[in-house]
Amino acid sequence: MERIRLHNTVFEGMNDVYLLDGEETVLVDSGVALPEVRADLEDGLSEHGVALADVDRLFLTHWHHDHAGLAGEIQAASGATVHVHEADAPLVSGGEDVLAANREQQREAFEAWAIPDGPREELAATLDGQSDVLGEPVDVTPFSDADAFAVNGRTLEAVHLPGHAAGLTAFADGDAGEAFVGDVILPKYTPNVGGADVRVDGALGLYVDSLVEVIERDWDVVWPGHRDRIDDPAGRAATILRHHRDRTRNVVGVLERRGASTPWKVSADLFGSLSGVHILHGPGEAYAHLDHLAGAGVVERDGREYRLVESDPDVDALFPDVGIERVVEFEASGTQH
Repeated sequence: MERIRLHNTVFEGMNDVYLLDGEETVLVDSGVALPEVRADLEDGLSEHGVALADVDRLFLTHWHHDHAGLAGEIQAASGATVHVHEADAPLVSGGEDVLAANREQQREAFEAWAIPDGPREELAATLDGQSDVLGEPVDVTPFSDADAFAVNGRTLEAVHLPGHAAGLTAFADGDAGEAFVGDVILPKYTPNVGGADVRVDGALGLYVDSLVEVIERDWDVVWPGHRDRIDDPAGRAATILRHHRDRTRNVVGVLERRGASTPWKVSADLFGSLSGVHILHGPGEAYAHLDHLAGAGVVERDGREYRLVESDPDVDALFPDVGIERVVEFEASGTQH
């Protein structure tokens, strides 16, 4: 396996594409559909003696453009089969009606989150300015959770881990104790939940379940979609789980101090002034936590506002009691997170 690093000035930072060479030429993820990123990918492949035209199969961890954007160009150059989870397949395929429906869902979310007109216009301009990274249409081959793929002498299992995106999937090699995880966990940042894919209902609860799955799988190493490999994935997942428990406490604190509030007002208290794509991610994250609290009966929604109905709630009870010892071990190891 070879890692190819791709520049990315649109989203979180350097993307990782993984080359699984052998009898077949197989890639995991593709990078943003920008000419300079395609050049990065072509240069990286050439260092290992292959070209875009040699790619036989492409496995996508999820639909986000920094992971799937170049899939259409790769397929056009090589005829590669493009595998993506069935929940994300429509967005990767690039149908105009599907993309339009997703933008409409976003607009409805922005209204529900009470994003003011000025920031909403700035966000719309930001999203419209990213239209060049959507990539070419793709003829996708959907798969489901637990499907298995024979890849150059190894078996990769599709492990569906939704939350950050509806179809986010890791590809796990159980015999090797490793997995390619996309943005399920990242070595430095915590993946956005709520704003990153507005199609996901109960995003935080789903993501918590996904983190528990990573902890229980206890892979030796995972290869994320950004930055460097993670040598204690269970510890990192447990740390992110604690982060969301703490953030939920913070959201409760905002409602205690300010009374009934919209997701936009809560996000302003949590994150301060927001600009660019963070106008999407900030209130989306606040909404995911408010929605999680509402599902537990701790808050109730009235229109666009949420208010506490339970004083001094037991936030710990809203999260599974797993992985605490892994947090201690992970942080003691000094691993970057």
